[in-house]
Amino acid sequence: MELTPRLKAVASQVPERARLADVGTDHGYLPVWLLLNGRISKAVASDLRERPLDTAKENARSYGLTERMDFRLCDGLSAIEPDEVDAVTIAGMGGETIAAILEAAPWTREGKTLVLQPMTSFPELRLWLQQHQYSIERETIAREGDRLYTVWTVRGGEMPPLTPAELWAGRQSDDPLRGEYLDYILSKVTRALEGHRAAQKPDEAAIAKLEEVAAGLRNMKEELA
Repeated sequence: MELTPRLKAVASQVPERARLADVGTDHGYLPVWLLLNGRISKAVASDLRERPLDTAKENARSYGLTERMDFRLCDGLSAIEPDEVDAVTIAGMGGETIAAILEAAPWTREGKTLVLQPMTSFPELRLWLQQHQYSIERETIAREGDRLYTVWTVRGGEMPPLTPAELWAGRQSDDPLRGEYLDYILSKVTRALEGHRAAQKPDEAAIAKLEEVAAGLRNMKEELA
């Protein structure tokens, strides 16, 4: 079994020998791959939809992993007990959905490793984590096709305040794809600015905030250069 570059980046941040909860497991590829490669000891795969969970069960069965995987039809972590797992992966969801899942499971702050791969709402999720005693300890960037994805290792704890630009793009790093990622985020901010400026009644406060973000992103690009 081969993982996509996005899921490989998620897998690389899962702690060795962890008991993993994979939320929104879809076809179960991530926990199956981690078990096959001896990276984790067991897995609980959860999904809100019955059909993907059935596919995950079939994949586990075909690789002889049914004794090392449990399956839960549930919303987020609602059917998973804190003492069952050491690590949680939530990949391929919007940032607001990830925040809602964690808000409903405050035990994830207590000695657990979270590996998050949000698809949208990056600044909102980073701010939510900061405000709810979670700390982003590592961010990596993965390319899949023409898209870039970020994968975050998160644990409970105090996180130093993030600047407006860092809320959008994360803290500066030497990741080989960092420059391209800053360009990608800057383009999103620029489009948002253009939309606000073209409005019949421009929101000057929102424009000023986005201008501050754009300036911070340009400073990050200069640092890299």
